[in-house]
Amino acid sequence: MEHNSEVVAEGKLIGETTYQDRAQKYTELQIGNIKIDYYDAKNKVIHEVKKSDKAEYAHIAQVKYYMYVLQQHGIEGVTAILEYPKMRQKQVVEWEDGDDSMVQEWMKAIQDLIAQDNCPPLKKKSICRSCSYYDFCYSGEDPE
Repeated sequence: MEHNSEVVAEGKLIGETTYQDRAQKYTELQIGNIKIDYYDAKNKVIHEVKKSDKAEYAHIAQVKYYMYVLQQHGIEGVTAILEYPKMRQKQVVEWEDGDDSMVQEWMKAIQDLIAQDNCPPLKKKSICRSCSYYDFCYSGEDPE
């Protein structure tokens, strides 16, 4: 569902127009349910472009999960760079002690949520409108 999102399409367009030569230099990597747009295999660096005009912990969590998946496939020593073209900023994300258990806790929390008989109650937040999964959460809801 996320790959059909207008939010994802807009982010991809920003990445392609801001870093035009990147597709030639780096590899798009898909492992299971993740898709890393730009991976520098030589230097083991994930490049994640964000359309947001502010850095968020969720961005760090996303690349930490990517790093975890790569480790599970035998690729060690990966770092990530979060790139914010609108802010003209970059943030390096490194794998740290405790990240392995933290990511596993996230995955368990997600599995527990999926295993519930009913969806949790909807929490309406302003950030929801810019989420790739907005339509999923708000389908069947009355417009605000």
